[in-house]
Amino acid sequence: MKLTPEQKEQFERDGHLFFPGLFTPDETRTLTNAVPELYSRQEDYNVREKGTNSVRTNFAAHMYSAPFARLGRHPRMIEPVEDLLGEKLYMHQFKINGKMAFEGDVWQWHQDYGTWKNDDLMPTERAMNIAIFLDEVNEFNGPLMFIPGSHKKGVVDAKHDLTTTSYPLWTVDNALITQLVNRAGGRGGFDVAGRPVQGGIVSPKGPAGSMILFHSCLVHASTSNLSPFNRVAVYLSLCAVSNHIRRHKRPEYIAHRDFTPIDCLPDDCLLKEYPVDLPWKDGVPKSAFVTTPEPFKMAA
Repeated sequence: MKLTPEQKEQFERDGHLFFPGLFTPDETRTLTNAVPELYSRQEDYNVREKGTNSVRTNFAAHMYSAPFARLGRHPRMIEPVEDLLGEKLYMHQFKINGKMAFEGDVWQWHQDYGTWKNDDLMPTERAMNIAIFLDEVNEFNGPLMFIPGSHKKGVVDAKHDLTTTSYPLWTVDNALITQLVNRAGGRGGFDVAGRPVQGGIVSPKGPAGSMILFHSCLVHASTSNLSPFNRVAVYLSLCAVSNHIRRHKRPEYIAHRDFTPIDCLPDDCLLKEYPVDLPWKDGVPKSAFVTTPEPFKMAA
């Protein structure tokens, strides 16, 4: 899937693109049906919400689940990012975020690249996120919120929040968020003719199967889910191969260490069972838990 010149211009301006209903119900169902069994596993790669058994984040499903391994090589997800970065990609991170009904907690305001830089020593922001809705996302179940154009600010100051939720993030303080939102349009509202005027926060919403592509420096967050509607989404964090991480401070199921370029499968790969490698199908190897706080050097 190639982006149009207009889409590239919009991405440069706003830092994100939204593709409502890009995947069909049958394609999406292939993924949705696989989630409950993955979430039921009592494994380190399933991070639970504080004080509950609800999964906040499932990591690395593409390493042990065939449907998600195929999604990780889907051309509708890989090709637009290759187009924007002008280079082959590797999978830096793969998550199935489960903002479950009544129990899904907040994700604080942050930039993903802030974490990748501070924790993983990723050299530059030549990486991007793709999100796929596995449930309908509406105004009630904790949709993503973006500050349009905030990616142009580059890497902003952040602090390591280890206490708010069960998953640590490098978060952006309220004063800077206020400044970025005001610069992007403030409160928004309606013009004199009653037409809506975009403010400094936008929130893509749509049916299951919708896709968002967003810049690794785009400042974003989401509120808790107090509704009776689940909001499960898959996130692929794709990095230019030349921009691979330089430190293994985190377990491999969180920050991957295989920098092999991704080769796409055919476009119907969610409807046909193309063969895929599942290196962790029998369990996560002990080596994936070994961490090194110092930078490493690639072999010549």
